Amino acid sequence: MQKIQHTSNNGVLGAPVGWNLADLPCNALPITRTHVGDLPAVLSYWRPDADELAALNAGGAVRLWVVGATMPPVMLDVDGTS
Repeated sequence: MQKIQHTSNNGVLGAPVGWNLADLPCNALPITRTHVGDLPAVLSYWRPDADELAALNAGGAVRLWVVGATMPPVMLDVDGTS
């Protein structure tokens, strides 16, 4: 999937401090800082390509990768407005 710019984006995340780009690339990610109720949240928007859409339509699943030893609270959904 390709990250995309969204009209709600109001920030950009870069690689974490000390990240070794030679080991694993980490490019700038456009984000939207917002809230879910009283909790701060960060959104990023992604668009599947034709092959990924075909795989999803054939029953494939969306896979979320988080680098590290644990996973923070995350959500996945579909934004039909972008």
